[in-house]
Amino acid sequence: MHDILINAFKWFASGSGMIAAAMVSLDAGRRITGWGFVLFVASSIAWITGSALTHDWALGTQNVVLFAINLFGVYRYLIRKKLNG
Repeated sequence: MHDILINAFKWFASGSGMIAAAMVSLDAGRRITGWGFVLFVASSIAWITGSALTHDWALGTQNVVLFAINLFGVYRYLIRKKLNG
């Protein structure tokens, strides 16, 4: 059961990261990009969880940093008002 849980986290993290990257790279507007960052946040959480379960601290550390960057992306594209100019 433990391996099934780890694989579920890893596959969700991988798939959601790929979809999020496509959403951000499309440059289809602030809303799509912002939701791409929301998906990146979920992906980071899944990677952090999977890395904790497998004791892969390098992957976990990387995704803690990416989590913070992605939270900034959510703030920038979905919360903060667009600056004029």
